Amino acid sequence: MMQEEQTKNDKNDPATESEENTQNIKDFGMTDIQNSRGKIHCLSIVGQVEGHMLLPAQNKSTKYEHVIPLLVSVEQDERIDGLLVVLNTIGGDVEAGLAIAEMIAGMTKPTVSLVLGGGHSIGVPLAVSAKRSFIVPSATMTIHPIRMNGTVIGVPQTYEYFNKMQERVVNFVVKNSGIKKNVFTDLMMKTGEIANDVGCIILGDEAVRLGLIDEVSGIDGALECLYGMIEERRADNKQDKK
Repeated sequence: MMQEEQTKNDKNDPATESEENTQNIKDFGMTDIQNSRGKIHCLSIVGQVEGHMLLPAQNKSTKYEHVIPLLVSVEQDERIDGLLVVLNTIGGDVEAGLAIAEMIAGMTKPTVSLVLGGGHSIGVPLAVSAKRSFIVPSATMTIHPIRMNGTVIGVPQTYEYFNKMQERVVNFVVKNSGIKKNVFTDLMMKTGEIANDVGCIILGDEAVRLGLIDEVSGIDGALECLYGMIEERRADNKQDKK
């Protein structure tokens, strides 16, 4: 019994919590931030989103088997008030990226995303999955059709598979942002901008003008928005209890 109480006290100890945060930053690029306005979890999606196949050791990657359980924990942990998703990703596995994006989109807690550097390929659905999305002026986003490495069987079924996968991405982006479906599809099929490929690269201001991202701002604007959403949620909860 005394050992259980000691363990509980250790978890609540600020020094222990600080050590855990430092370790989480080193291992996963994740941390909890707490002040008088609330406690938020910062999730970094960097490098390449890793799917079912392991990437080479020298690649920076975000592993979906780490992120998905973490998002469940953030949603259920009463101590955490909101989620900040920071993106600097080249894209990666489509199904893994969509799985993470769907998890974020389905959360009831306040969520804000911030694109720094790049939110390319499957990073686009990840960027729009939060309730409010931000992008810095210098960041870029690459929009292109679904691609696959390795052997592709040249049969009609392969085309249908690619088409369905692409529709999943398009529909998710349109549903979770302000961009029109025909506009996003045109950007995806644009020619002349990317060498040896179709698609396009858009900057921060253009992403907002097209309705893909909500606002151009940095970390200050993203955090201020998140804290504002947390305060609104608390006010709504108090009103429901009356």
